[in-house]
Amino acid sequence: MEMPPPSPSVLSRRGAIVARLREACPGGVIDDPAETRAYECDALTAYACRPLCVVLPSSTAEVAACLRVCHEEGAPVVPRGAGTSLAGGALPTADSVVLGVARMTRVLEASREDRLIRVEVGRTNLSVTAAAEPLGMFYAPDPSSQLACTVAGNVGMNSGGAHCLKYGVTTNNLLGVTAVLADGTVVELGHGSGEALGLDLLAAVCGSEGQLCVVTEAALRLVPRPEGARPVLLAFGSAEAAGACVSAVIRAGLIPVAIEFMDRPCIEACEAFAKAGYPDCEALLIVEVEGPEAEIADQMGRIGAIARGFAPLEIREARGAEEAARIWLGRKSAFGAMGRIADYLCLDGTIPVSRLSETLAGIAALGDRWGLRVANVFHAGDGNMHPLILFDANSEDGLRRAEGLGADILRLCVAMGGCLTGEHGVGVEKRDLMGEQYRAEDLEAQMRVKDAFDPGWMLNPAKVFPLQASASRRAA
Repeated sequence: MEMPPPSPSVLSRRGAIVARLREACPGGVIDDPAETRAYECDALTAYACRPLCVVLPSSTAEVAACLRVCHEEGAPVVPRGAGTSLAGGALPTADSVVLGVARMTRVLEASREDRLIRVEVGRTNLSVTAAAEPLGMFYAPDPSSQLACTVAGNVGMNSGGAHCLKYGVTTNNLLGVTAVLADGTVVELGHGSGEALGLDLLAAVCGSEGQLCVVTEAALRLVPRPEGARPVLLAFGSAEAAGACVSAVIRAGLIPVAIEFMDRPCIEACEAFAKAGYPDCEALLIVEVEGPEAEIADQMGRIGAIARGFAPLEIREARGAEEAARIWLGRKSAFGAMGRIADYLCLDGTIPVSRLSETLAGIAALGDRWGLRVANVFHAGDGNMHPLILFDANSEDGLRRAEGLGADILRLCVAMGGCLTGEHGVGVEKRDLMGEQYRAEDLEAQMRVKDAFDPGWMLNPAKVFPLQASASRRAA
């Protein structure tokens, strides 16, 4: 994985840049190499580089002041939430300033009547719902990292989660943002009403991976808590049968809150870690429905009838809150559990649900070809796949082989009519695969959007677009 060389001019002025940033953000600058090491990578730990320095502003005004300094000094800026990105979205370069929002955690407004909550974007995903609980509301997007990930990262990557099948991903639940452009200009995009005032640029910013602006505040849609919710666990003798069951549920017009998939390697690891009581099977689905009891009973009956057409080994409907929590425990523990047994790369590709079984078979064949195990855990209802490639990071070619298999799996997703990413973003992980999905003309159109927001290409400049495609813009 290649990154552009750092600017000698910026490196030579490191002391002056840090001094100016200390004036702009008093008490919020980290430049000790031992301390900046904590910011040298994100959750894609295979790649690391210590930044020029780190700034941790406490307000939109301080963010604006820091960006003005960086703009005048020509120093690239890497926005950072909690650093949970799995695609290298927060990977710095040696001449870059990491701008973290961890100190910006206030709830600015919460309204049941307007069904919104407005927060600073350093607040964690799960704590947004905690703040909405007294209103009888919740925030729907729920990434697996929701205990740690921030709203900033959710907006940057257009995050989803298990419940996005019914409620949508971040862009479907984002009403407006306060953001700062690369030159320090503060802008308001979107509106709490859900209606844009003027040109609607909110959707361009959501999922832009810190390329267009630094979001500092977000107005988020809240949803009333359902009357009830219940998961059912469906165990199958093959991954293909589980995939076919998902397709059948969707074709039937049912919209559960979530449909989650786990295969045997993942089931075994999660069971050893979380002791969730999962059955011995090749694949399982966790399907959750919600609403009044009568609606839940009706949907459970219809889902069970569909599932029985694929010879399930077990159908286990939760009979209480404790059993429901146990069913979800293993799934929510999946990524940590897999980390106990092997190093892994977590991919993120999306396919049509109708081709789920075919894709799973293709992934298995590719794993055999590369001689590596692949564990599958993902949001099956919307085809958002998360294959986990297991490898030995201490072996001489372990990472190279894992990356090669990962690239082939993502190419397979595109060939199936899907796309390179669902919710993890492109970052550096998929940057050089963008040509597999987009023509040169498509990439040019996307880069022109960045030109409009960030003419100097100072915000996260080495991400998303292949380096060769963006070279002339980054050098300008």
